[in-house]
Amino acid sequence: MDIQEISDLIYNKILNKKEELTAQFNASKGEIGYFYIDDLLPEALAEACFKRFPEPSEMRILKSMKEYKHVSAQMDKHDPFLEQVIYAFQDPKIVSLIGEICDIENLYPDDSLYAGGLSLMAKDNFLNPHLDNSHDAEREKWRVLNLLYYVTPNWKLENGGHLELWPEGPKKEPVVVASKFNRLAVMATHQTSWHSVNKVTVDANRCCISNYYFSDYPLKTSDRFHITKFRGRPNQTFVNLILDVDASLRMLIRKVFKKGIRKNPHVYKKEN
Repeated sequence: MDIQEISDLIYNKILNKKEELTAQFNASKGEIGYFYIDDLLPEALAEACFKRFPEPSEMRILKSMKEYKHVSAQMDKHDPFLEQVIYAFQDPKIVSLIGEICDIENLYPDDSLYAGGLSLMAKDNFLNPHLDNSHDAEREKWRVLNLLYYVTPNWKLENGGHLELWPEGPKKEPVVVASKFNRLAVMATHQTSWHSVNKVTVDANRCCISNYYFSDYPLKTSDRFHITKFRGRPNQTFVNLILDVDASLRMLIRKVFKKGIRKNPHVYKKEN
């Protein structure tokens, strides 16, 4: 199956649910707009994504008090099928359709997979509450949508590793969007779209294929440039203090160096 056939399957599935997904996004967009759709691809294709997912040892590990996970954007190091699935989500007709659902014009997929690509969370992995950085690598376009496609079969709620949305910031209870097998979750990213992933509690891998969409304009007129900012969970006072200082220092650096001191290594470095 080629990339066009995969994108056609995704497009038709979303199109058939367009009205329902639009209502779901509209009901939440006043805070953190999101929608999700189950059984996105035929089960055999979704299972193939999982079976061909790289092992944690083949991925880059990120480990700190902010996060603990495995990631990769260098798709030519992995099974070509996974690259086909990732880029199927960048088909112009799918980008346009999701833009219609979320009422966002001028959407652009990201061919470089800046901060996108593959994500794997093993036992005890987590992602603390955070705001995604506001722009693309060149600081030219606004990051506006996060697409997360979950491909681990039989992933249960008690396993952890689920997306959490914090409409009132990371101080009350989050909205949990389970990382259910063959589910696509789409969420808005803006100045107040705090989100996280709770800790994986089992000895298994929660695998996710992700894309970001960008736009010429932010989702909210109040949005301003910001780096990725992390917070602790509601009961992590000391962690909050440290992460606040960390964010302030990194923001100060970006005011001096517009594109940062070094380039984010999490991009797909393609050969010419």
